[in-house]
Amino acid sequence: MTPPTRVRYGVVGFAVTLAVITYIDRVCIMQSQGAIQKDLKLTDSQMAWVLSIFAWTYGLFEVPWGWLGDRIGARKILLRIVVCWSFFTAATGWTWNFASILTTRALFGAGEAGCFPNVTKAFTTWLPDSERVRAQGILWLSARWAGAFTPLLVLWVMTRVSWSRTFELFGALGVVWAFFFYRWYRDNPRDHPGLNEAERALLPRAERSVMTASGVPWRLILFSPRVWLLSLQFFMLAYGAFFYMSWLPRYIGSRGVEGSLAAILVGAPLFFAGLGSLFCGFILAWLSRRTGSPARARRLSAIVGFAGSSVLLVLATRIASPVPSLVLLGLAGFTNDLVMPPSWGAAMDLGGRSAGTVSAIMNMVGCAGAGFFPIAAVRILERSGQDWNAVIYVSAAVYFLGALCWLFLDPVTPLEPEPKEALA
Repeated sequence: MTPPTRVRYGVVGFAVTLAVITYIDRVCIMQSQGAIQKDLKLTDSQMAWVLSIFAWTYGLFEVPWGWLGDRIGARKILLRIVVCWSFFTAATGWTWNFASILTTRALFGAGEAGCFPNVTKAFTTWLPDSERVRAQGILWLSARWAGAFTPLLVLWVMTRVSWSRTFELFGALGVVWAFFFYRWYRDNPRDHPGLNEAERALLPRAERSVMTASGVPWRLILFSPRVWLLSLQFFMLAYGAFFYMSWLPRYIGSRGVEGSLAAILVGAPLFFAGLGSLFCGFILAWLSRRTGSPARARRLSAIVGFAGSSVLLVLATRIASPVPSLVLLGLAGFTNDLVMPPSWGAAMDLGGRSAGTVSAIMNMVGCAGAGFFPIAAVRILERSGQDWNAVIYVSAAVYFLGALCWLFLDPVTPLEPEPKEALA
């Protein structure tokens, strides 16, 4: 018997490279915020809005882009998304005051919205059930590690060119990706000429590849308590995680750590988060066998992730020495990402043919949590007399609430039964 080809893994490869580009473009502003504030004469409050506006517009456009991916296919939508956000990444370097950079970052967020929901849609149509959560683990490992090493990359690039030219260079990466992806990808994997019959037999049933031109089941999705519980826990997760992608450099500076060591410590939470995603993506199958239930396995991983992050954040405040304390914050990134593959896996399973829409709703609510964090952190600092521990305690409490959500969440049962017969 002819062994199956492995063309489907090309989807994972494109998703991984896209995740890397996504997080390079996102995290670049975190490392360059000092130079931006100085050149554009921004206050801390204005910089907080610059950091958070991305999350707000990203979340606002998640559902439209996810719905369009379900309706007309991920191929056309991802092309538009990547070209759009790449342009506004470059345009960040052309800004001259608060209004211009706020507008540009808002458009950057709107352009990047829908990236991961459409990648999730691609996984749902291209990968067998047994490979999808593992693929999410690899995806988020790549995204987090891109974010982890970006501070050092930006530091290196900015010693050679200005921060504005740095954004232009990073913006060009997405255009290259979009060109090759559009040439290779097919919305229906059975249309790809590289697959042999053995691999075609491994693919998900054909109805998952059918665009939902007949309409997304909005009423079923929007009135589902499980969709909103899934989204609520993602709000908690994103609120806690956005500390690592916004004010962490400022916090590290307040502990007296500077230079290359500071850049390494800025990237530590995302480095460990990538390990957490990879570990979780591979351990879930074993946990499912041990517990006898994929739902129990996902619930256990997510609860341990949320609770572990909460505890590690509190412990970090108890250590006076800055480097060990910041290492604990890095380890909190590991436990944070024990929640990522279960969350995105649940969005795929609940959504089925509407996985793009369901994952977009989850990510939209998560973006609200991310957007809320930088502004909330500034207010907490003002009210507490610049006490960073107060910011961290609030994040720890939010993580704990996320763990409670998973006690009541069924993360595997589809919202609508799949047709018994596959569509041609």
